[in-house]
This record gives sequence, structure tokens and C-alpha cells, in this order.
Amino acid sequence: MNPLLQRLQPYPFERLRQLFSGITPNPAYRPISLGIGEPKHPTPDFIKRALTEALDTGLTGYPATAGEPALRQAAAGWLQRRYGVSVDPATQVLPVNGTREALFALTQTVVDGSKPGARTGAEGAGPFVLCPNPFYQIYEGAALLAGADAYYVPSDPARNFAVDWDSVPAEVWARTQLIFACSPGNPTGAVMPLDEWEKLFELSDRYGFIIASDECYSEIYFRDEPPLGGLEAAARLGRKDFRNLIALTSLSKRSNVPGMRSGFVAGDVNVMKAFLLYRTYHGSAMSHVVQAASIAAWNDETHVIENRNLYRQKFAQVTPMLSAVLDVALPDAAFYLWAGVKGSDTDFARDLYALYNVTVLPGSYLAREARGFNPGAGRVRMALVAETAECAEAAERIVQFIQSRN
Repeated sequence: MNPLLQRLQPYPFERLRQLFSGITPNPAYRPISLGIGEPKHPTPDFIKRALTEALDTGLTGYPATAGEPALRQAAAGWLQRRYGVSVDPATQVLPVNGTREALFALTQTVVDGSKPGARTGAEGAGPFVLCPNPFYQIYEGAALLAGADAYYVPSDPARNFAVDWDSVPAEVWARTQLIFACSPGNPTGAVMPLDEWEKLFELSDRYGFIIASDECYSEIYFRDEPPLGGLEAAARLGRKDFRNLIALTSLSKRSNVPGMRSGFVAGDVNVMKAFLLYRTYHGSAMSHVVQAASIAAWNDETHVIENRNLYRQKFAQVTPMLSAVLDVALPDAAFYLWAGVKGSDTDFARDLYALYNVTVLPGSYLAREARGFNPGAGRVRMALVAETAECAEAAERIVQFIQSRN
């Protein structure tokens, strides 16, 4: 077996299952889960129609890895409307089966694991891939299976959980081949400003690493100004060739279609050429049927505005309830509340589940202990993805739970 598999850690939800093992939650309450970031708002009817209308012809042939020109053009058109950036749909856009798959595949494309010892599974032998900490665990798994070492860059609670890139020493930057930037961030909801992007671009120019900008939460935000995207930041700073930059986005959250597994990547033409070659062998072409529905989704913005308003109304109701008893505030964006709790985050999650049948995810499961500290410890992530009434009921139970502990 591949020895690098031994370096993988259990996924957060497997750890949560183990934490809840043997517990029978209070039957007086119906179960409510705020644990998984899976959109629950209804899928727009026009997307479902586009999907079903494509069935007659969409299953009769193999799809091309590069996708249909109409889909690449729809993606490029959305980038122009949303961020004001121009990309060549033929050479700078690729459809992907959701950002999770693409983040993993891009890492295998980018990372040079040929350094002696990198494929043995020995820590310290390979190049570095930098992950924000806390982080989406696919970043770590993709790095380890590419023969790299993951380096965890802490977030600073005093600066709205901005990633502390200044804490990374020069010798780490010198070994870095890829960094993951997640904006809006999971689980914190933090958005990277232009000066932070400028810092990363300068470091990329100096050390030669590639930036993977994970932007799957970009369309759920609570401020008047939409979150800045990586390609947009590059263009504002005069980097219109998007050198060493790849942006990844998805329809799952934007359009409430997580089951379609549809997104796209765009950016540096040289990286995209190599990524297309990898994907040709990887065998992950998007179905013609899903492509048809994706074209319809990327070409419509009305449903996105309606979806964003639903989240705004929900967070406006739930956040004040929870902020009265927890260290939590409205995030910049995304659909999570990243709440500080008293004592152990795992004890909090376990006891809340047992007594009130509400599931939240311990923050320590979304981070790694690095340099003697786990930045997720003492926090829980709540995914406000269900309808407003269900999220409000969960919040009421959490308030009761905390008041009963005081």
C-alpha cells in the first residue's frame, strides 16, 4: 500500500461519530444538526429543469475533460460580471467536480514529490504546502499524499482570524511549493483584504510557489461589499496574467446544488495546461447533464441574491441569540458561526448532543496543534444551513444548555 496513507488523520466527521459513540441523545428533542456545511435551501427549479432536459442527449457520449465551450464561456462570463476580470475560456478555465476534488487534484499536479525521501512517508522529507489553521482538511490530505509536509499557519483572533503569514519563517517559505488561501474562510468566515493578497503575491514572486485560492463561499456574505477574489486582487495589482495563481469556486453553496458536484478553476495559463494534462489521465470529466445545469446556474444571478438574503435574515435572527451566551459575532461571509466556548470544545459538543440533541463540530477537529497550540480548541463551528426556524430552535436549545451549565 502507499505508505503516505499512514499519514492521513481521521476526517472531522469520523472523529465526531466516535465522540458521540454510545450516547443516546435526549428523546424529548428532535435532532438538529449544525455540524456539516451542506446547503439545505431548495435547489432552484430552473436548474433542475436544465438538468432533466439534458437527459435525452447528455448520457449518450463521453464528456471531454476540458468541458464544453459553452460551460467554459459561462464560467468566464461570470468571472467578468462578478470580479471584473477577463480570462480566456479556452486556456484559463476548467470545469471540475466540486472544489474538494479539484483542490486534491491540483495539489497532485503542482507538488514535486521527487525529493529523496518525500515518498517514504517520513515527516520532514518533502516540500511544504502551507495551510491556514484552522482549515479544510482536504488541504492537509492532498499535501501529504503528494509527498509534501503540511505547514500550519495560525489565524489571529485579535485580527478577525486573519491568517498570520508573517509568522512563517524564511526557511519554510524556501521549501514551499503551494499555499492554500481560503477566503471567505472555513470555519472563520474571514475575508482577505487587498494588502494581504499583495503580501502573498510578493512572497510567491520571491519563492516561486503557487497559490490555490479556495473561494467556494464567495457568494454568501453579510457586508455591502462582496468579498474580494484572488483573481480580482491580482488584476487590481496589475498581475493580469495571474502568475502562479489558481482560483477555485463551486456552485454547491452559491446555487444550493451540493449533489451536482460542479465548479470550475481558473488562472495561470501554464498551471492550467499542466492541470488539464493531469485531469486527462485522472478521469474526472464532468457529465454533459451536469454541464447543462451548470451553464444555467452560472448565467443567472437572481437566485443567488435570493439565497444570500435568506442567509442574511437567518444570521440576523440567530447571531444575537447566541452572542448573548457565547463569544461569537457575525462573520464577514460564509454560513458558519465560529463560537468560543468555556472549557473543552469536545465536552461542549458531546454534552449538547446528549442533552439537547443538537450537533455542532468541535473547533479542535478543524485545526492541528502546531508549535504547542491548537487554534481551534475552545471553539465550535455551527453551520447555519437549515431553514431559519430550525436554526433558531437550535439556538434556543444552545442558550438553554449554556444557562443550565452556569
